[in-house]
Amino acid sequence: MTPVFGHDRERDEILSAARAGRLHHGWIFAGPHGIGKASLARQIALCLLADGEQESMVASSHPSAKLFEAGTHPDYAELRRLEKDNGDLARNISVDQVRSLSRLLSTSSSVSKRRIILIDAADDMERGAANALLKSLEEPPRDTIFLLISHSPSRLLPTIRSRCRMLRLSPLGSADMAAALRQADPAMDEDEHHTLLRMGEGSPGRALALAGLGIGDMVAALERISQSGDPSNAERIALAKTLAIKSARPRYEAFLEQAPAYIATRARELTGPALAEAIAAWEAARDLAMTAIPLSLDPATTVFELCSHAASLAEPENEHALL
Repeated sequence: MTPVFGHDRERDEILSAARAGRLHHGWIFAGPHGIGKASLARQIALCLLADGEQESMVASSHPSAKLFEAGTHPDYAELRRLEKDNGDLARNISVDQVRSLSRLLSTSSSVSKRRIILIDAADDMERGAANALLKSLEEPPRDTIFLLISHSPSRLLPTIRSRCRMLRLSPLGSADMAAALRQADPAMDEDEHHTLLRMGEGSPGRALALAGLGIGDMVAALERISQSGDPSNAERIALAKTLAIKSARPRYEAFLEQAPAYIATRARELTGPALAEAIAAWEAARDLAMTAIPLSLDPATTVFELCSHAASLAEPENEHALL
């Protein structure tokens, strides 16, 4: 099972409720992508299946742990988007997937005293699936616990939210974030570790998705462009050429995320008219980055324009470079 870093308060809240015999039947694990919501929910699911409310971890030798790790625990079901024949993930969790839970819900638990259903992520349910789940949440079968992962609770049906207790998870602190990165890749060099620690903003999942993509080099280029204004366009052109080739697609997609984030970070350092200009640059960069892939915009042109928004942050003494 994936190790869980942080989120001690949320873990204790559920397990304490279980120990006290007042465990609610529905819980929403809400928070940003990549901070460990699903990992925490799976850890808690195993504790509840193994009657291990007294501890946050269940020994790997426990019968429930063996079944859980093998994906064969008869009292546990997990729904997520299915993989299609071409390897892509389905757009939604379908109503048929939710209806497939009927067999589990209509029978008594066989190994554990509870049945656990985890949905990762509940935001991905199509409308029919959400309505089908709502029926079970409205009249939950005895000793059945629903754990819903949500990156954006506002997208869930209000009736689903009202029937569940909300656990709002925050991004990890620096120590937990560093430990998560080290555990995921013990051989990671110090420079990349520090870069990902900063870029991840408390989300190990987000940070690890950027690993090996040379994020530090991209940010360094944006830094040089924003400082000098890149009067000859040399930095912009070089970066655009590098990221436009087909093999650089993952780096290009990462740059689409990082460029607006970099401008936003710089904007926080400014005041007055400079702040207003930086906010305008961030809005333009954000809009461009968000539409680049859906509209199949030319990568080289897109990178060049994003760099130009960074160049607009140049200090007044460098303004001649932007003319």
